[in-house]
Amino acid sequence: MKMETKYAHSPEDIRHYSTEQLRDEFLIESLFVPGEIMLTYTHNDRMIFGGVTPTTEALEIVLTKELGVDYFLERRELGVINIGGPGSIVIDGEESSMKKQDGYYIGKETKQVLFKSDDQANPAKFYCVSVPAHKIYPTVKISIDDIKPMETGEQKTLNERKIYQYIHPNICESCQLQMGYTVLAEGSAWNTMPCHTHERRMETYLYFDMDPDTRVFHFMGKPDETKHLVMANEQATISPSWSIHTGVATADYTFIWAMCGENITYTDMDMVAMDQLK
Repeated sequence: MKMETKYAHSPEDIRHYSTEQLRDEFLIESLFVPGEIMLTYTHNDRMIFGGVTPTTEALEIVLTKELGVDYFLERRELGVINIGGPGSIVIDGEESSMKKQDGYYIGKETKQVLFKSDDQANPAKFYCVSVPAHKIYPTVKISIDDIKPMETGEQKTLNERKIYQYIHPNICESCQLQMGYTVLAEGSAWNTMPCHTHERRMETYLYFDMDPDTRVFHFMGKPDETKHLVMANEQATISPSWSIHTGVATADYTFIWAMCGENITYTDMDMVAMDQLK
């Protein structure tokens, strides 16, 4: 298992960053390595996120001394969405199948979570997000088949999309984690445009289901001083609370958003008018 630490930054910190410096601090280039657990610990609200890709053996996230605990979820909650082949998840001895797009909310004080793939040639790819938790909420399996998506955007502005809310008050309870899946309509290229910030929580984006040559231009930074990251398939980025988070791609793509902070109201955001963007 590998875990990299990323520290928090103020807007002033990144003002003069080079392209490589920006990528080093905010872009996660490798999340899904067969047979490996690849995690990132960001000091933005102490979120841990990354990929678990089991092949021949089950994999388990084991973090103890890194977090000052006896087991990983002693003081944390966990969200999981499978973006790969069929697999299963074993939660304190209870096993459940996980096809592509199936998700899970796993509550605080869960002792053990094992990740498995049905076929090592087509492994499951479990995208995992964990944040600190103060209360135990029930563990819930969440299938995309059971979610009624929120439809938003318009074709004429190239941002028609469906938002599938997985870990959200409409679906299940959590302490501070929110997580979901956004699918763009054919012919649409912009996500989350018009853009926004939310001062009361940070966010991560995972872009995937992209052809090898497809690239996403992910925009970040303060609204009046934007910067961008060029991202490939199955790469993720950290979005601090002061930063916009929006992107446009050269072809079809999907993304998973995950948020945490002191407010779990989905609509708690500060919209950015187009004339404010620079």
